[in-house]
Amino acid sequence: MGHITKDAIYDAVDPTDFQAMIDVNRYGRRTSAFDKIISATHDHFWDPTDRRYIDFDEPFDMETQYMVDPKIFPESRLALWNDLDEKQRVKLVNLNVRWSASQILHGEQGALALSASLCHILRDPGAQEYAANQAREEARHVTAFAKFVQARWGAPMPVGPALGSLLSEMVSSPYPWKKIVGMQLLVEGLAMGAFATFYNRGRDPVLVRLCQLAMTDEAFHHKFGKIWADRTIPKLDAAERNTIEDWAATVFQTLLYNLASPEQKRAIYAEVGLDWRRVQDEVLAGMTDANIREQMQDAANIFRVLVKTLLKAGIVTDRTRGSYAAFVDMAELYAESDEMVGDSIAEKGIAHLKRINAGRADGLVLAAAE
Repeated sequence: MGHITKDAIYDAVDPTDFQAMIDVNRYGRRTSAFDKIISATHDHFWDPTDRRYIDFDEPFDMETQYMVDPKIFPESRLALWNDLDEKQRVKLVNLNVRWSASQILHGEQGALALSASLCHILRDPGAQEYAANQAREEARHVTAFAKFVQARWGAPMPVGPALGSLLSEMVSSPYPWKKIVGMQLLVEGLAMGAFATFYNRGRDPVLVRLCQLAMTDEAFHHKFGKIWADRTIPKLDAAERNTIEDWAATVFQTLLYNLASPEQKRAIYAEVGLDWRRVQDEVLAGMTDANIREQMQDAANIFRVLVKTLLKAGIVTDRTRGSYAAFVDMAELYAESDEMVGDSIAEKGIAHLKRINAGRADGLVLAAAE
């Protein structure tokens, strides 16, 4: 089943076969499929070390202020919430943000490593250039989220086992389809949902700004995955489609039940005097299909965004529809436009970046002239 390559622009070589990358005939076979994405890079350039884009030193009272609306975290809907005083509630919510920001940081590191790994195996120079371009953008996300976590807490929390295992599987895979479906569609879908939620319901201005900046890049990364889907999915035979479809459904189920489970977040509960087992019992008691379905009515719900991404890419058929239909109205999703959550936020962010970059370019020109 292997590589499942249906379009020459995704043809891959062994990562150790550098001779294939310096084949003289290779350089002249460059796709133009990604040129628009690559050429738009300057429109959404930002520098996480430049305060004109984002100032990580902007203060925020972590002791008394919620970094986000508390309602976005499940703990606020549990009985144990009533046992906490206001100071403990603020601390728990902000620790949840620390956990989430840490997982995003690890995810960005995974995206960086995965993009770089594509550079080693994609034979087409245009596809390779896009992968290198994305690696650069993921690198600034790593820098940005590392600086944010350091500014607010000092250090990130460890990666959760579910996310860590998925990232390792994708980065080490020799198959472009698994890297692209896994990162550009599954993980990017989760990320766009998380960024949109924090942008819309965040109260820490640095977090809000950071999420918008990340979305200006991620919207283009998703387009790379969409191009792959458009050029690949219609050409699959039944066995190949089943392989990709079943893997995506398995990943969805794993992430849904494990991505932010109380057991994986046990360290944050201890800091407010809660036993993670009690939290898990209350979460499980309320984790019915109906309750999950209600939460996934929110357009920015990370799993709703993930399912819509897979559905629109053609990676959901009647075979696996039931894996998702218990939690979200598939017909409703299918009827929605192809616009993804966060697209409009990214557009506003890009407009702002163009203004900053125009001034920055003028300054560089003047400095050079002097």
